[in-house]
Amino acid sequence: MRRKAIIIRKSSDGKRCVCVDVENFETILAYAKLHQKKFNHMVSIILNQLRVPDLYDKENINKKVKGVTAMKFFKGRSNDRIYCKEFTQDDKTFTVVAVELFEKKKTQKNSPKTTHLINKISNYEYEIIERNAQ
Repeated sequence: MRRKAIIIRKSSDGKRCVCVDVENFETILAYAKLHQKKFNHMVSIILNQLRVPDLYDKENINKKVKGVTAMKFFKGRSNDRIYCKEFTQDDKTFTVVAVELFEKKKTQKNSPKTTHLINKISNYEYEIIERNAQ
């Protein structure tokens, strides 16, 4: 399924960017604004190629799922997640799209609902657009 995503931040060298899915743009940005410090920290981790699995990590639920990751907010408490899709664009820009907000994940294992969501996200393809070019 082809979708659109808006760039919200790029790395200083322009080789990495973080985007938000157009269909969930308002919801994700409203949540990011509520938890701005944590969200900005996770975006910095992504743009600086750091590995911090407690905050941002791959969702390996089966062999079919490729490129789905999660920003993990308040692990052990409300356990909110923003599920993301990672891929490399034709111009070699590594791209992370914040796709879907999932609040209050209740179990350590993925429920059927969560598994379905992750499988769905893994099939998304994106057209990336600049923030002012909507």
